Amino acid sequence: METRTFVAPNISCHHCVQTIARELKALEGVREVHGDVVTRQVTVSFEPPATWDRIVAVLHEIGYPPAGA
Repeated sequence: METRTFVAPNISCHHCVQTIARELKALEGVREVHGDVVTRQVTVSFEPPATWDRIVAVLHEIGYPPAGA
C-alpha cells in the first residue's frame, strides 16, 4: 500500500475535507483518506488499481488540486 500526503490549498472547511474523502474513497483501491482543515493537508492510502495520477485527476475534477500538481 502507498501513502501520500499533500496540501490542497482550496480546503476551507470540514465540508471540503468530507467531499475529498467521499470522492477519493469512491475510487477502487483507495483505503483511507484523512484531511485537516487547519493545515489543509490530506493523507491518502491506496493500492492498485488506484494510482496517484488517477487520484490527482479526481482532485482536479472536484476543485481541490494538490499544490504544485
